[in-house]
Amino acid sequence: MSKFQEIITQDKPTLVDVFATWCGPCKTMHPILEDIKSRVGDRATIIKVDIDQNEALAMQYGIQSVPTLMIFKQGKLVWREAGVHSADTMVETLERFM
Repeated sequence: MSKFQEIITQDKPTLVDVFATWCGPCKTMHPILEDIKSRVGDRATIIKVDIDQNEALAMQYGIQSVPTLMIFKQGKLVWREAGVHSADTMVETLERFM
């Protein structure tokens, strides 16, 4: 959890994908996240958090469905939505916080 806090307090935005290994839509997000990473490069950090191995984090942020995508900037949660989102939508959303 301390590593998570360290990552989300960076100056650049951090996209967090909260997922579960058994979740079909979560598997759909994987190639989308790869596309996002190739498009934003080092301007943003992208991390995946397994909800089953990080229950405290799920409780802290009230996550009830997966995938849940969150964007943090300097430790503050600035955007959050559940469900699968397109790479175009996510890149556009991330760019608002760069």
